Amino acid sequence: MNRVLVDVNVVLDVLFERDPHFASSAAVCLAVEKGATEGLLAAHAVTTIYYFVRKEQGPARAARAIGSILRLFRVATVDGSVLHEALQLVGPDFEDSVTAAAARLAGCDLIVTRDPAGFRGSPLRVLTPEEAAPLLSRKPPHH
Repeated sequence: MNRVLVDVNVVLDVLFERDPHFASSAAVCLAVEKGATEGLLAAHAVTTIYYFVRKEQGPARAARAIGSILRLFRVATVDGSVLHEALQLVGPDFEDSVTAAAARLAGCDLIVTRDPAGFRGSPLRVLTPEEAAPLLSRKPPHH
């Protein structure tokens, strides 16, 4: 597992220390921070995260949070080709379909989300943070 797209809900679990999800979501982010895996966020996820942090904690905290997030995660592009691919996916939620298309086109191996049902029809494997954390925390063997 070398490249994963992390869904908004996983990042918000960490930022807001939401129990009972905090520990497993934090473990996923820690695997990214330690370099055990490369983490990406879909571009539209960044604005969504800013919105929720600003609403709860104000614009200064939101700006700091986004700065930290951008140091940790790469950003998967959301452009016309991503949106067209998302329209072809049969998932129940268009935003999740956009996330899945962005992940595929960015070369991700996996999507980590607390809402796997929203990613039905995803072209990539989808795991919850609880499922993904043990896999991601292992360093890949060197060849």
